[in-house]
Amino acid sequence: MDKYNIDIKQVGQRIRAARTTKKMSQADLSFEADISLPHISDIENGKKMMQLDTFVKIIEVLKVSSDSILRPDVPEVNQLYQKEFYAILSDCTPTEIDSILKIVREVKDTIHKNED
Repeated sequence: MDKYNIDIKQVGQRIRAARTTKKMSQADLSFEADISLPHISDIENGKKMMQLDTFVKIIEVLKVSSDSILRPDVPEVNQLYQKEFYAILSDCTPTEIDSILKIVREVKDTIHKNED
């Protein structure tokens, strides 16, 4: 993949991740974005390229930045993730923070092992 090609499977996975983070079903997203349920499924599974207006509807319903879906490796997007992580931890006790960090480390290690 060169720097200007978009991997539609990865885009679909990021849309699915954003949707599940919001605790939305595909049916919820379909209804709120006025997009057919099978089309949402095809997009999330990387089976179909979506039109720009469809993409805009999806990110508006999910309330996520387009960069976080299309180009998460951009430094500005990483800053958004860091701010979100900070916001999640901001009302946690030290014990909760320690537990969350242990879980994050384990998940990261698992991801790295699976990439190899």
